[in-house]
Amino acid sequence: MSKIKVLVIDDEINLVHSIKFSLKAEGMEVVAGYNGEEGIFLAKKENPDIIFLDLKLPDITGMEVLERLQKENLGIPVIMISAHGDTRAAVQAVKLGAVDYLTKPFELDELVLLINRNVERSKLEREVVFRRQKETVTNGIVGQSQPIKDLCMQIEQIGKSGTQKVLITGPSGTGKALVARGLHSVRNGGASFVEVNCAALPEHLMEAELFGAEKGAYTGAVEKRIGLVELAEGGTLFLDEIGEMSPALQAKLLTLLESGTFRSVGSARERQASVFVIAATNRDLLQEVENGNFRRDLFYRLNVLPILVPALKDRAGDVDLLLDYFIDFYCEQEGQKPVHLSKEIRNRLNAYDWPGNVRELKNLMERLTILYPGQDIQLNYLPHEISQSEAPFDTGSELVDSVEAYERDVIEKVLLEHNGRKGLAAEALGISRHALKRRMQRLKMTSGPKGAS
Repeated sequence: MSKIKVLVIDDEINLVHSIKFSLKAEGMEVVAGYNGEEGIFLAKKENPDIIFLDLKLPDITGMEVLERLQKENLGIPVIMISAHGDTRAAVQAVKLGAVDYLTKPFELDELVLLINRNVERSKLEREVVFRRQKETVTNGIVGQSQPIKDLCMQIEQIGKSGTQKVLITGPSGTGKALVARGLHSVRNGGASFVEVNCAALPEHLMEAELFGAEKGAYTGAVEKRIGLVELAEGGTLFLDEIGEMSPALQAKLLTLLESGTFRSVGSARERQASVFVIAATNRDLLQEVENGNFRRDLFYRLNVLPILVPALKDRAGDVDLLLDYFIDFYCEQEGQKPVHLSKEIRNRLNAYDWPGNVRELKNLMERLTILYPGQDIQLNYLPHEISQSEAPFDTGSELVDSVEAYERDVIEKVLLEHNGRKGLAAEALGISRHALKRRMQRLKMTSGPKGAS
């Protein structure tokens, strides 16, 4: 377990040294800023677990520091330190976002109690945000763009239909396996979901893998082998990379789709199967048909209800949602503090074409979380192909102003509909409360909608 890191922002050198000595004895790490500007810099650089902030500082007031920390939206709990006469101001600071206040002089036990209680509360709040965010994802698919809304509607409609076969197409990395699992969830719920990569095994082994084999059917078949079709009985068989399947196996799959029967390797007996077959490919199967690499009859048998998964570059507005989702995901998985993406970095990431689609974005966020936990991501931290790509359009342009004005209006409208309650508004928008706060901060929306209570 990593040490709790505490930032103390106070100009009383003796007090700071005393706190450092005491908390280090408790196994904590302590950093100190002796004025407001230094404290703000350290808060962003060190990303502490908790901040103790004195109300009176030599350059700016503690209240100003608190306001600027709130605007940075770092998600770090702040406890105000006040003298006896400043208690009312400390209470006011709590109303403005501080989580608690401590009155000088204070005991070590009181200090440690406040740290442990508020750090634990902060962790629980992040966990709740993460869980809520996962619950708002539709069938595992993150996004609010129109192509994704259409895709999710297709999953619901086709999953509830009586069809026994679906073909999913789209570029690599777009999430075709997620779509397959979404279809399975709608159709079969708790039944078996069996995934097969058609490019992973040679033909003779793939046939036995799919349809099973009798004892002695081939060299090394020392016992009867149960195939994946049989294991998927009553559930879903997902054939990924269907374009890599050999012509001989294509014929056997066609028989399964047309008659609902199959024959294991080395057996003369046909067996019945009831499975929902989902095939996926990043290839142009119709072109493969014309090239003689894929059976025409199998293509038309599969292509009754096709689903095209859009490329990430065609999903306007989804990049930010995906960034926030995977920041939280890898923060949870790696046990690390979340990275921070400035508006400049987000603009750069939004302007990038993402040829590797969601998989590329996901891998990038995993890399950044592991290498730069809790840090502000700099341009030179990004891969060369992103950092050296064409710079995004000027964020002060009329187009950006127009888009931001529209986004601001949508958020204000939803907040007004829910009486300013951010949790309900975030749920209605299909994003986490944490993501909504980040967007409001990016749009400089420091208060609720006009007319909201």
